Amino acid sequence: MAGVKVPLIAMHHAYVVTERIEGIQNMPNVRDHDASVYLRLQGDALSVGGYERNPIFWDEVSDKFAFSLFDLDWDVFMQHIEGAVNRVPALEQTGIKSTVCGPESFTADHKPLMGEAPEVRGFFLGCGFNSAGMMLGGGCGRELAHWIIHGRPEKDMYGYDIRRFHNSLTDNKRWIRERSHESYAKNYSVVFPFDEPLASRNMRKDPFHQVLTEQGCMFQERHGWERPGWFNKEGPVAVKDYDYYGAYDVKRNEKYKYDELLGQEYTFDFPPHHDVIKNECLSCRHSVAVFDMSYFGKFYLTGPDAKKAADWLFTADVNKKPGTTVYTCMLNKRGGSEADLTVSRLEPGAANLPLAPESNGDAYYLAIGGGVAEHNWNHIRTVLQDQGFRCQLTDHSEDMGMISIQGPKSREVLQEVLDTDLSNEAFSFSSHKVVNAAGHQVRAMRLSFVGELGWELHIPKDSCLPVYRAVMAAGAKHGIINSGYRAIDSLSIEKGYRHWHADLRPDDTPLEAGLAFTCKLKSSIPFQGRDMLEKQKKEGLKRRIVCFTTDEKVPMFGLEAIYRNGVPVGHLRRADYGFYIDKTIVKLSVLE
Repeated sequence: MAGVKVPLIAMHHAYVVTERIEGIQNMPNVRDHDASVYLRLQGDALSVGGYERNPIFWDEVSDKFAFSLFDLDWDVFMQHIEGAVNRVPALEQTGIKSTVCGPESFTADHKPLMGEAPEVRGFFLGCGFNSAGMMLGGGCGRELAHWIIHGRPEKDMYGYDIRRFHNSLTDNKRWIRERSHESYAKNYSVVFPFDEPLASRNMRKDPFHQVLTEQGCMFQERHGWERPGWFNKEGPVAVKDYDYYGAYDVKRNEKYKYDELLGQEYTFDFPPHHDVIKNECLSCRHSVAVFDMSYFGKFYLTGPDAKKAADWLFTADVNKKPGTTVYTCMLNKRGGSEADLTVSRLEPGAANLPLAPESNGDAYYLAIGGGVAEHNWNHIRTVLQDQGFRCQLTDHSEDMGMISIQGPKSREVLQEVLDTDLSNEAFSFSSHKVVNAAGHQVRAMRLSFVGELGWELHIPKDSCLPVYRAVMAAGAKHGIINSGYRAIDSLSIEKGYRHWHADLRPDDTPLEAGLAFTCKLKSSIPFQGRDMLEKQKKEGLKRRIVCFTTDEKVPMFGLEAIYRNGVPVGHLRRADYGFYIDKTIVKLSVLE
């Protein structure tokens, strides 16, 4: 409808109501995670339902079905009866009074679809409630109303925002069906910190995917991309096609090493591969490591009003001399942080795609965390349209790979690969150049998200493997290794760097997040949200994001409750183990 993609799939979803059960009146509601079944008190009876491994998809929706129900398929539903009887044996002798089996819409992550559709301004979604509409409807309805009236919700709703999914996935039937099935089947499963989906994998692969697979890469899925999580020293762990957990007569994957390694991490203790990740971190701190960060969003902002747009969009002054890279935030109208990213000012000139766009004036290269690229893309487009800026925003995320070479030995390694002087005087921090690497043009940026000496190489996709091999060959004598995002998470929290939507959210201002240095408040340049920051600065902060370490070696992962003098006062935003300082590190928001 209206050209809007709505990634939903319909399934039969059912529950039954028992006959009267004597003495049941004070029974609490029960959810059995092992049996994937619930038992809910309904007067003097119980309603029983659950989430089965083999739900029935409703593939052909009829216009004549409105307000109708299906006949219950007992072959599918009996697994819930068996689970309920195991939990409440009295049910074995209790009759069924009524059944309800109707269509329900489900989504790829079992969360609603909300917010303004990326395809059509002013078209808002409020659907896909995954059989939890009564539970979520009140709060979601309030936030959606605020969203429609004011352009953004009052609270952090990114987990429900349609823009959490990349546009290449939202009309992909395989992705919608497989991921929705897995989310449905695992709805009652315990959520462990490092779990990954098995459904709809390998949807987006960067040029390094095969060579990293061969080196034991344990991939994570983000935004459809396969990105490195950590590296298994015992050989390849390829991700296989989805087997629907054996449902629908699909044969289960056998000898599935990736699934086995995931299962080993089903713990709330330190994961069994803790020492592997420690080695990846300390190799970066003491020598040199390579991180494949190709899943990053890579956008160009050009056009007659590009400078005006950059001034308004970005909190930092990005209009430095060409060759400069600036870390900055983007804000909403309330001063909340919609993104953090790097913006590189480019030299005007002819097109040299994908490394440089054609530009007769101001042009900017935006590098954005890949998991939130769709959100950033739509935020920028919305601001450009609302302000009437004459600009072009182009996406070259798929056209380039990106590796980050980090550590005290990174300069020695790259000096053998790049045809440019890497000294501090010739190549300062937060600068970038197009250079040759092993005979291939790349854009080299001296940046770090792990707090070490290092460079990012943004590489046209056809040149990725030759450049990677040259880097690994030059680094061999320094003990260079591949490292993944589990190491990046640890290294970055040690250095106090922010992850958007982990410890930095749309309801946090840069002042609250310790990012005031990214804001050009000492200048007279207007930017979106500036008025709210000035007001907050004048009135004083009421809360701020702070960092703590623990003396006791205990694993924490984020979302743990915080108690002050025995009273719950909030929860952790983000947590990880810092291997260099040998402590657990946590980020949380506290009231002043």
